[in-house]
Amino acid sequence: MLMGKYQNSIDAKYRMIIPSKHRDELGYHCVLTKGMDKCLYIYSLTDWENFMKKLSTLPTSDLSSRQFMRHFYANACECEIDKQGRIVIPQDLREYANIEKELVTVGVLDKIEVWSKMEWENAENGTQPDPSQIAQKMAEYGI
Repeated sequence: MLMGKYQNSIDAKYRMIIPSKHRDELGYHCVLTKGMDKCLYIYSLTDWENFMKKLSTLPTSDLSSRQFMRHFYANACECEIDKQGRIVIPQDLREYANIEKELVTVGVLDKIEVWSKMEWENAENGTQPDPSQIAQKMAEYGI
């Protein structure tokens, strides 16, 4: 399980370091794609395959399903993690997530979210539900 938050940056060659705690779970290859909320997702190959199996069950006759699948498939790239634990973030994905230099990586169950530091701070400042909202949603979800 991936968890924790780490501050990081990209270098002049647009490489980011995968936090060492996460590298063991990812192995030497991973999949990088657009995420939700202006961030990127990094999946291990196994978790990517599991996610793709779930997507393959969506009805292709439904426009929203097709758009959702395209969001992930069309923007996915397989990355090799180098000996220093880095991957290259392609330009189109950097632009989507507004990543220029500083970033935040967040482990979220089966994936890593990669945020520009600015987008992360905006999301954290603008979307913090109060404890009663959290409790209500947990009850709705049966947690």
